[in-house]
Amino acid sequence: MAKIAFQGEAGANSHIACQRLYPDMEVLPCATFDDAFAALRDGDVALAMMPIENTVAGRVADIHRLLPGGGLYIIGEYFMRINHCLLAMPGAKEADLTHVHSHEMALGQCRNVIRELSLKPVVAADTAGAARDLAALKTATHGAIASQLAAQIYGLDVLRENIEDSSTNTTRFLVMSASPDDAEPDAGDVITSFIFRVRNTPAALYKALGGFATNNVNMTKLESYQPNGFLATQFYADVEGHPESEPVRLALEELNFYCSEMDILGVYKAAPERAALKDG
Repeated sequence: MAKIAFQGEAGANSHIACQRLYPDMEVLPCATFDDAFAALRDGDVALAMMPIENTVAGRVADIHRLLPGGGLYIIGEYFMRINHCLLAMPGAKEADLTHVHSHEMALGQCRNVIRELSLKPVVAADTAGAARDLAALKTATHGAIASQLAAQIYGLDVLRENIEDSSTNTTRFLVMSASPDDAEPDAGDVITSFIFRVRNTPAALYKALGGFATNNVNMTKLESYQPNGFLATQFYADVEGHPESEPVRLALEELNFYCSEMDILGVYKAAPERAALKDG
C-alpha cells in the first residue's frame, strides 16, 4: 500500500488531512518536517502532507525554510477547517485543570478558552503529541488541545469541542511529491507556486511584480523570508493560472528579467475549497 508522510503523532490535524484526501493510503507519522521531507526524498513514501499556513496563526515557517532546494514538488493543495478540542484524563473536569499542552499554533488559536479557564499554556511539539504525553502523564490537572481523533487514539475525554477562537479557522496544506506532476493547461483553475530572489537593484521587486499586474495575473500569496541571513531575501508566491497560458508566461518572463534566481515548485489544480473561501 502506498504511504503518505506527515509531521506529528497519530491523531494530528495533518493525519486527518491525509485521511480525508487520500483515504486509501497508509500514513507515516514523522517527528519533524525534515523527517517527512527525507522520507519523501528517500522513497519511503509516495507523498507528504505539509501545512503551510493558517487563517488565524499565519504561516508555518519551517515549510518555507525547507521548500527551496529541497528537490520536491507541490502537486496539490487542501484546505481543512480546524476543530480543536479540550482533552483531559478520563473523569477529569474543567475545574480540575491548571495547565494545557499543545502546539504553539493551536494554543494561539484557542486563547479565549485558555483565558476563560485560567490555564497555563505549555508548548508541545504538536497537538497529537500533547495528547499522547497527557495520556502517559495521567494527571487530572493537565489537559491538551488536540483533535477528536487524538482523543480516540489515546483514550482521553473530550471536555469541549470546537474551542478555536475563529469560526473560520482553516489550514492550507500542500501535497508534496518527489517528482513533478504538473496540471495540464486545460485542467481548469490552476495554481502556480514558485520561489524567486530579485536582483540587488533599486525597485527590483516593484519592477518584477509589475508583469503580473499588466498581464492581469492574480497573485494570491507573496511572502518574504531570509533563508541564509538578512541580506539574502527570497520570496514565495502563488499565482492563479498555468505557466503555459499567455498571461502567466509573459508575467514570469518579466519576473525572470529582474531575478537572480527563480524556481517553480509546482503547477497544480486549485482545491475546490479555494473558490468557496474567496467567495466568503
